[in-house]
Amino acid sequence: MSQPEQEKLNAFLGKMIGDLGAIASGAGVLLGDRLGLFKALRDGGKLTPEELAARTGTQERLVREWLAGQAAAGYVEYESAADRFFLTPEQQLVFADEASPAFMAGAFEVLSSLWLDEDKVRQAFLTGGGVGWHEHSACLFRGTERFFRPGYNASLVASWLPALDGVVDKLARGIDVADVGCGHGASTILMAKAFPNSRFFGFDYHAPSIDRARDAAKEADVGANTRFEVASAKTFPGRYDLVAFFDCLHDMGDPIGAAAHVLKSLKPDGTWMIVEPFAHDHLAHNLNPVGRVYYAASTFVCTPASLAQEVGLGLGAQAGEARLREVVTAGGFTRFRRAAETPFNLVLEARA
Repeated sequence: MSQPEQEKLNAFLGKMIGDLGAIASGAGVLLGDRLGLFKALRDGGKLTPEELAARTGTQERLVREWLAGQAAAGYVEYESAADRFFLTPEQQLVFADEASPAFMAGAFEVLSSLWLDEDKVRQAFLTGGGVGWHEHSACLFRGTERFFRPGYNASLVASWLPALDGVVDKLARGIDVADVGCGHGASTILMAKAFPNSRFFGFDYHAPSIDRARDAAKEADVGANTRFEVASAKTFPGRYDLVAFFDCLHDMGDPIGAAAHVLKSLKPDGTWMIVEPFAHDHLAHNLNPVGRVYYAASTFVCTPASLAQEVGLGLGAQAGEARLREVVTAGGFTRFRRAAETPFNLVLEARA
């Protein structure tokens, strides 16, 4: 083994300190989110630890330590002269406003499941099996909804659906839509509110998620034009003008079989909308901050989920457009294009 260069070693150790700090601060974000500390800071303005503790019914000494750690991370601001802490408008959008397209607290809930379920994933590495989505900790299900919902709020109705050929006009008139792999129903409910003349059917194989989606539909007052049922991507019933898969195709064991089932379920001139994590076609181009997050999630969640199912194709969360095209066309579709994109998502349109 060649000898390390001290300067390069010191630089790499500096990077490790930064990464360790990010991991530790992330646990603090999860704690602050669950205790309502960020929202209380947003609503209270500049607060002392005592004032924040009083607002949240928490213990002042622990709140003081939490604030210090979050301030050291740059997630909270500190005014030393008055010993008060506060959130900038930008920090409020990221940590305290769930309606914001920049809201990120849900992502930390997703990532907590990677640590909690490491033992299950480690066993999958050793046995060659997988880890089903349903086998993960519940924070994955909650966090996934909260992580993806801000992006859907910002883009789904405003830009993604309009990017599909003729779909918005059909939705306005009234059509049947299937949202497959709907999870807690965030995407389904968003579309149902925007297009009350259309009928939306959410399907997911995970029964607890369907139960939550039904409750969410009642809370959003869209029960009249939504219905949620337990079904897989290869078994969901009915015929539809639009079928949507949001950030789930790559999790499926047999995405080609799912594509074939979608093709059979579409009415004439129907559209399949596929939203997937953003990725370039080659690994070298995905070695960036977004790819770093997605490859981690794919290692612990997406690829093990696929390997736990029949076929077990294991696309992974960074499959890229070219690989996704192969899957979709192998399922029988002849038209496929990139309709839109964001830094986090590819929006693909497939037609017979």
